[in-house]
Amino acid sequence: MGRPRDGRVDEAILTATRSLLAESGYARLTVDAVAERARIGKAAIYRRYATKQEMVFAAAVHGADLPPPPDTGSLRGDLTALVQEIVDHVTNPAAAAAIPGLLADVGGSPELAARFHDAFVTVQQAGLAALLDRAVARGELPSPPDLDLVHALVAGPVFATVYLQNRSPDGLAEPLGRMAAAALTGA
Repeated sequence: MGRPRDGRVDEAILTATRSLLAESGYARLTVDAVAERARIGKAAIYRRYATKQEMVFAAAVHGADLPPPPDTGSLRGDLTALVQEIVDHVTNPAAAAAIPGLLADVGGSPELAARFHDAFVTVQQAGLAALLDRAVARGELPSPPDLDLVHALVAGPVFATVYLQNRSPDGLAEPLGRMAAAALTGA
């Protein structure tokens, strides 16, 4: 079994990564620098994260223990709340410093993309599946729609607004939640 992981070390890694992202950006961030800033050995980092990219995503956007989206009582409300969570995740200062470089790294390596999908996308989609299952149970949807497509439907416009159009996503959650709900229900 071994010794349980020390939560203080976990937090030290995440805090050091966030501060180094803010100071020097994604491209210049190294695992060595994070270990030094966190005052731990590199082995402690690699026991938690297989790659720099996984460590950065966990620190800047969200970890592998993402809680399920809130249950507001309606599909439209749930989607609006989910979009707002996505906006909050991708616009914090650490994420803004990291995401363009992360996307380039992940897009350039099928191996890294597969690891990334397994570590983070599956967690996002599990929460989304729970949200859609609630809508089915409430009678708002006849059956769960294609999960990959709905994931792209809610996350894609946030990334396009923030990283392609370079616009503020303020006020995006409500109209996008409304449009996504309408698209899913055929309304």
